[in-house]
Amino acid sequence: MIPRMLRVTGRQAGKAFLQAGWYLHHSRGSHFYYKHPDYPGKQITLATYTGEVIPHKALKSILEQAKLSVEDFMKLL
Repeated sequence: MIPRMLRVTGRQAGKAFLQAGWYLHHSRGSHFYYKHPDYPGKQITLATYTGEVIPHKALKSILEQAKLSVEDFMKLL
């Protein structure tokens, strides 16, 4: 479960995914597409609107796709 206190912007999440080994594959507008060398064919999409916090359900879904636990993600922030 994602703690209520966890408020992450798209920019913060993008930096955390880069530290976790994901790389920016391409972007289109405000959407950034990340891939990981260990997960071929897997892609996560991150909408990074300036200063906006990612909704909890969206963040939970992105973390599941990235195969990251909430605890591991929080350590990367």
